[in-house]
Amino acid sequence: MAIVIRFVNKDGQIIERFLALVHVKKTTSVCLKEAIDSVFAKFKLSLSRLRGQGYDGASNMRGECNGLKALILKENSPAWYVHCFAHQLQLVCVAVCKTNQYVCDFFSYLISIVTPCGSSCKRADMIRLIEHDRLVEMIENGEIGTGRGQNQETSLKRPCDTRWGSHYVTVIRLANMWQSVTEVLENVLVDGEEYETRGKAIGLVQKMETFEFVFILMLIKHLLGVIKPLSCALQQRDQDILNAIFLMENVKESLRSFREFGWDTLLQEVNDFCRANDISITNMDDDAPKRISKRNGSNIKNYHHYRVEIFCQVVDLLTQEMENRFSEASADLLSWNALWT
Repeated sequence: MAIVIRFVNKDGQIIERFLALVHVKKTTSVCLKEAIDSVFAKFKLSLSRLRGQGYDGASNMRGECNGLKALILKENSPAWYVHCFAHQLQLVCVAVCKTNQYVCDFFSYLISIVTPCGSSCKRADMIRLIEHDRLVEMIENGEIGTGRGQNQETSLKRPCDTRWGSHYVTVIRLANMWQSVTEVLENVLVDGEEYETRGKAIGLVQKMETFEFVFILMLIKHLLGVIKPLSCALQQRDQDILNAIFLMENVKESLRSFREFGWDTLLQEVNDFCRANDISITNMDDDAPKRISKRNGSNIKNYHHYRVEIFCQVVDLLTQEMENRFSEASADLLSWNALWT
């Protein structure tokens, strides 16, 4: 267990120092508390002067009755507990992914799409070459501009489960490299040595060419884009607490505004993307597919399926997770701390 302390020096500056790395035989809250006590005793620090504590979201840490947080609070009630904000934001994204069936299904396919495109040097080189030729053609046709930092060579990387900023990058690149990715998958379909590999390629291309997949792609792209500034701010080593709190409230407000006024803009963006890539556009006034109506127990329109079951539910779930994990109490505590220092 790594122990890091943060304190205010004589000049009123917040200083953070690595204190110790302690081996613990068990990860129970009692064993962790004993390890902290021994380290504090070694460095002649008093637990009674502790004014804050922060861990990850594991139950042995933040449990209300027997967690490490609770054990310290029983001994020293002023030791306020604040869950790491950067980790909480990760948990917000994880909760949305695992709770909503459409988002969960989307990310499952996303990983399956990325994997064959970069699973070998041959395919990685192929997608880079295809994307390079496509960009050159677009530049020659005047469709895109050139300049420093624009239209650089890129690749499609597998997202990291513990860094949801990488999911945003993957979603952005998939949208931008759509034609190159589908071409690589079609090459796998033709040149694949095994029937299983070719069969998966067929399924992935068919999934990508559905309106529902594109709709969720654009929805996730927007939502992850909303929380990206907050994610970057929370991961900075020298972060401005008040700025982070401002960004937090801005994310909540942006989500509420998007839920209220963002439907038409999102639908237009999806339709434009589908037209550009020869994907059939779903009529919102038509009946939803039988598989969807059967699951709902009655006939519903595509509008209800996309607007209510996907758009509203995903945005509401993300908004609720933000409200639950970034409570006003924690934000107020950090605000007071920042103003006091």
